[in-house]
Amino acid sequence: MSRRTPRLPSWLPVDPYIMALIGTVVLAALLPASGTAADVAGGASTGAVAFLFFLYGARLSTAEAVEGLKHWRLHLTVLACTFVAFPLLGLASRGLVPYVLTPQLQSGLLFLCLVPSTIQSSIAFTSIARGNVPAAICAGSFSSIAGIFVTPLLAAALLGNSGGGFSADALLKIGVQLLLPFVAGQLLRRWIGGFLTRHKKILGLVDRGSILLVVYTAFSEGMVAGIWHQVTPARLGALLAVEAVLLATMLAVSWYGAKRLGFGREDRIAIQFAGSKKSLASGLPMASVLFGAQASLAVLPLMLFHQMQLMVCAVIAKRRARDPLEDASGSVASRETAPVG
Repeated sequence: MSRRTPRLPSWLPVDPYIMALIGTVVLAALLPASGTAADVAGGASTGAVAFLFFLYGARLSTAEAVEGLKHWRLHLTVLACTFVAFPLLGLASRGLVPYVLTPQLQSGLLFLCLVPSTIQSSIAFTSIARGNVPAAICAGSFSSIAGIFVTPLLAAALLGNSGGGFSADALLKIGVQLLLPFVAGQLLRRWIGGFLTRHKKILGLVDRGSILLVVYTAFSEGMVAGIWHQVTPARLGALLAVEAVLLATMLAVSWYGAKRLGFGREDRIAIQFAGSKKSLASGLPMASVLFGAQASLAVLPLMLFHQMQLMVCAVIAKRRARDPLEDASGSVASRETAPVG
């Protein structure tokens, strides 16, 4: 008899990109860039961050964003989850220092709470759960746009010196590396939007490769500075437990809060998936600008949370897909007789 190769359950997704990130971290641990190589990697990382935000701006459809404003109550609810509820929970985690989390890990956890929501995974899970997909698209887009401006301001206000020191020079770097490329991309979208659409897959690889470079540079700096000696397996386990509580809390707040506000089932699904997630693609480049040499510890909570949210939300989405659907009047219809959309 032939033996079957063991496989993970289909409901337990392991993002291949997370595996690439882990491999990059291992590479930085074994072969960290130092000296001239560190200078070259740092310069390349700075350019990669600017290019990423240029692409973010160039891909944003202003017309779609304006159209999405019609559902403003839903988008305000998602923004409140992302930039109000999450940061409040992040601030509350200061009570866990030093008994559960180190100050550096708590700063990374707080930074995680300030990052904007995702777009792709929010859309995917909303679709699986038979939720309001157009609303999820707009909510994720609005959150990403707001995050470019709101996340650095919140980090300056809440993280203080733990974020590497938010001086006028740091704010200037944020403007040059994040805001200026984003605005330039928006202005040039009219001429390059078609090119970006035609080469979407290739540019997606460029996106991910750029982020891997940012991660390698950040973790190399951490290895050279010796900050990884501060993280023990027990501290990592505690961090995972805290993040599990954080995710469960936001999933409950976004779902039951939206229900309390009178949203229908499809809208509640979009709010839950867009309001409980954090974007790795936006957070990693921002951390490299905001934290400097401390970026490696700052992005660790975000990397762990990203994989956790994928695994948990995949289970929730498939269970939500089996829920009875509601018609326009709010009454319940069976899945067999309800239209699929």
